[in-house]
Parts: sequence; C-alpha cells; structure tokens
Amino acid sequence: MKKCSLFLFFIAAVLPLYAQRVEPAFWWVGMKEPRLQLLIHQNDIGATEPQVTYAGVKLTKVTRVKSPNYLFLDLTIAATTKAGSFPITFKKDGKTVATYSYELKNREPNSANRQGFTSADAMYLVTPDRFANANPANDNVAGMVDLLDRTGKDKRHGGDIQGIIEHLDYIQQLGFSALWICPLQENNQNMGSYHGYAMTDLYKIDARFGSNEEYRKLSKEAQKRGIKLVIDLVPNHCGSEHWWMKDLPTDDWVNFQRNPKITHHARESIQDPHASEYDKELHASGWFVPSMPDLNQRNPLMANYLIQNTIWWIEYADLHGIRVDTYPYSDKDFMSRWSQRIMREYPRFSMVGEEWSVNPSIVAFWQKGNKNTNGYVSEMSSMFDFPLQNALTEALNEDDRIYNRGLVKIYQTLSQDFLYAAPNDLVIMPDNHDMSRFYTQIHENFALWKMGISFLLTTRGTPQIYYGTEVLMTNPKSDSHDEIRGEMPGGWADHTVSAFTEKGLRPQQLEAKQFMTKMLQWRKTNAAVQTGKLKHFTARDGLYVYFRYNDAQKVMVVMNKNKEPLKLDLGKYLELLKGASTAKNVLTGETGALANGITVNGTSALVFEIK
Repeated sequence: MKKCSLFLFFIAAVLPLYAQRVEPAFWWVGMKEPRLQLLIHQNDIGATEPQVTYAGVKLTKVTRVKSPNYLFLDLTIAATTKAGSFPITFKKDGKTVATYSYELKNREPNSANRQGFTSADAMYLVTPDRFANANPANDNVAGMVDLLDRTGKDKRHGGDIQGIIEHLDYIQQLGFSALWICPLQENNQNMGSYHGYAMTDLYKIDARFGSNEEYRKLSKEAQKRGIKLVIDLVPNHCGSEHWWMKDLPTDDWVNFQRNPKITHHARESIQDPHASEYDKELHASGWFVPSMPDLNQRNPLMANYLIQNTIWWIEYADLHGIRVDTYPYSDKDFMSRWSQRIMREYPRFSMVGEEWSVNPSIVAFWQKGNKNTNGYVSEMSSMFDFPLQNALTEALNEDDRIYNRGLVKIYQTLSQDFLYAAPNDLVIMPDNHDMSRFYTQIHENFALWKMGISFLLTTRGTPQIYYGTEVLMTNPKSDSHDEIRGEMPGGWADHTVSAFTEKGLRPQQLEAKQFMTKMLQWRKTNAAVQTGKLKHFTARDGLYVYFRYNDAQKVMVVMNKNKEPLKLDLGKYLELLKGASTAKNVLTGETGALANGITVNGTSALVFEIK
C-alpha cells in the first residue's frame, strides 16, 4: 500500500521530511470506543503544534516523547460523526509546515456482529510461502532482502496470496469453513523471514505475498465460499528490522531496550506460586530470540498501538478470527485488556491463543471464564489444545498392553476437561506448522492416521488441519521447520504431483484425501458432533468408545487398536443406546441393526449415526 495514496501532505522547505507515517492510516466512524490514538512519525514533528477541525472530532491530547520525530495524537470521535476526510495541520512558529488529510470511513453493515469461528467449523492452516506460487513476479521485490531460494534451508519459496485465492475452491471442497494463514505482514528481515513472525511493518502485507488489497480480496473470496478468514497476529514481539527500531520513540518502547536479554521460556512461571520475581520478569520481558525484540505492552502508547492495529485489520479485511502467537509471552494484564477491547467491538468474534504446554491446567489458565487462584481474569475465548494433541500421538504410538499406555491417554486427557471453562471452544489438531507432520509422528502408519483423523473430527472442539495432511505430507529427514513446512504438492509449476488435481498421487494419498473429505463434509451436517455433549467409556485393552449427542442426534465412535477384529459388548453402552435400533456407518452408508451387534476391524475406527 503506497503511502502517497493515503495522504495529501504539503511540505514547507523549513521542515525536511523522511519516511512520514500516520498509523493507523485511516479509521471508521461508529466504533463503540470513541477514542483513537494516532502515531505520527516524521522528522522533527515533535516540535510542531497539531490542529484538527472536523465536526464530531476533537483533539484531546498531544503526547511528545523522547524522540523528536514522533507525536501521538488522541482524538475523540463522537457517535454522530459523519464519514469523510479532514486535515490535520501541523504548525511551527505560527506557520503551517505540514498537513495530512485523514479519513474516517463508514463501517460495513453489521460489522460489529460478525460471527467468529466455532466448534461447528473446521479450520485449515496454511504457511503461505509454501502453499502455492501463483504470481512469480513477486517472488523477489526491490528493496526487500531474503531472496527466493527454493533449495536453501529456511529460504523463501514464493508462495503468495494469489496462490491461496486460486485454491479456495479446493479448501471448500475438502470441507473446511475457516482458514488460518500464518502471518502475511511484512517481514523484511535479513534471513529466515518466510514464516512471517518477525514483522517489520504491522500495517502492511509483505509485498512478496501480495498487497493489502489482495488480502481484502482473499477475505471476500473466502466468504463467498463460506470460509472465515483467521489472521495470525503477534502482539509479543516484532522483527529486529522493524522500521521503528531505527528511531525508537521512548526508552521503554521495547523491553530490555538497551541491553537485550533472551527469555528463558519458562512459561509456568506465570502460574507458579513459588516463582521468583527474576524468573517472572525475564519470561514476560525477555526477547523471544535475538531477532525478535520484545514489545513493552506496559507502555500505554505501545498498548494502544497494538490494540488499534488489531481492530484495524479486523475492520479493514473483514476478518472472523485471530490466532494469537506466543500468547503467554505477552504481558498478561495487557492481553486481558486487549481481548476485552476486541470483544467489546465484536461480541461474536473468535480468538485462539497459543500456549504450547501439555499440561491442561496451564492451558486452562488462559481461557475466558476460568477461576484462577491468583485472581487473573482472562478474556481469551479459545486456546489450542496441545495436551490433547500430545495425548493422541502417544495413544496411537504406544502399546495398549502396557499399563497406562495407549488409548487410555486420550481418555485421561479428556477427563481433565473439568479444568476448562469451555472445553468445547478449544481448537484441537493433529499437528501444526511448528511440529513434525502427523503422519511422521505416527511412523507413517495409514491405519493409525485414519483412526487419528476420525477422532479429531468427532471429538469436542474445533478441529484444525495443517495443509497437506490430507495427502499424507511427511518430514522424514528431520524435524526442522523448513522440512515440516514443505511445498504443497501442486503449488508450483514444476511439480509433478498435485494434491489439487490429484495428478501423481499414490493410491494411499488419494484414499486419505477422500477419507478426510468424506468426514469433513459429513461433519458439516451433524450438529451432535459440532456442538453436542461428549460421553466416553474407559479405554481398556486397545478399545475406546465415546458418543457425541444432543436431543435430536447421537453419534457413536469406536476405536480399536488391536490387530484383530473385535465384537463389542453393547450392554456396556445402554445408557446411550437405550431405545436405539440401528447404527449407520458414516463412511460407507451401510445401516445395521444393533441387535446384530457391532464388529470393528483391527486397527481401525468406526463412526456411526445411532437411531
């Protein structure tokens, strides 16, 4: 997005300018929060006196900081204010030296009531650089380092927004209704920036992915197909090459600003009643890695900046969800205020936080509604269920003949749902962009893969699937992120195998894709699986049985890890089967009488609609 297209500015010769910025670049009337804070960055702008004249807009405060090249302007926008443009005039010694034309836009109809993702959705995760390259012209961009190199480790491969747009039909046909894309904002870092988590401009899409307008187009095209767009935001840190790192406004804009320290990653220190103040401070304020400065969210100017940046993207790109990176690394009190502000503007919105812990009590601490012993109140509606992901992998890999091993791990983990305020709101997954591929984790055992996918698409929560899982993508050589985030088959012109067209897929890959599609499309039709209650029976001897049900529907899932077929003793399940007479196999469509019993083949899972 070119700045000259956003502002009209008139420059007096006495005030030379460089890299002028007004952020956010524009705003909207009709927001519930009437206050807006503008960051102005321009050479010696701090020496000027700003003035605003527009009906319904009042300049209530001007904040000058240590750097003379910043001003922070607090505006109050009345509820009756009309959309339109108005000048912000900057004077020095009584003379106008610069004028910006600032725009207030109308919001889209019903913007505040947008519906976020829920457990009725299924979410597809994409690493954009590795999904599909539809526009080779933006593979390298003048002035941007970290050039295209598809053979180098941790290098850019050229995937872009247009590549995602062109495959939205594919994502829809699989059965997904939400799309989480790893960060698309600018990462103009020297190396290893393809992942998107070291942002250098929080208001700009990386030109190697596309433009802000292309991102808006992606959102619109996704919505046409019933797909909700979920943005990946990083409030904890930025990239070391972020534009403000060359001219920091205050001495506390980032934590450990003069003497950077790296966090010890001991996230448990937040909940630990015995934690030292040293550990708590180093965790909250330490830099994630040397190339990612830790943002000081206790600075009120920074806090406002991050909150407004989030709202700007939601409103600008018409988003329906947020994935929050490294959630517990941020200042916890700020994150509570941040969440409250978002949900105040968008009461039906959805957000999911990343707390990579296999301890349910640690994850539960961050979910909205949890009664924490230290009094902390979180407003985060959802968290990723890393405990269940870990339990699933262990359950599939372990020998059920050994005490406390195998499928009982799933049962034990779900039995701890009492720790969560809303377990059905958790996001569940077999893997993601930071861990080995699910098919690799289970040693490329296709029968176990089908069991795992069957479980994830029928248990409680919102399932999230990483791109390529549907065609059994693996990382056999290493667990490096570069290999895990491999190119999607068919996403590049020189690929000989394509997940999209099914050209060159092995029979097992084709079966996997068909299996997942069948399950996802069926899931869309079954409210019991989407939002119903869960009741399970103790996992024993390689057998695990559970039900999803509501007043109108009932689904029975049977997981048999034994090598031999197993005939169920249906008497154990009478509290759910009482009054029912038939079981319809979801995958095959075959219906059988319960009176004839149910037999499950070895190393398999069956999903039945019970009537």
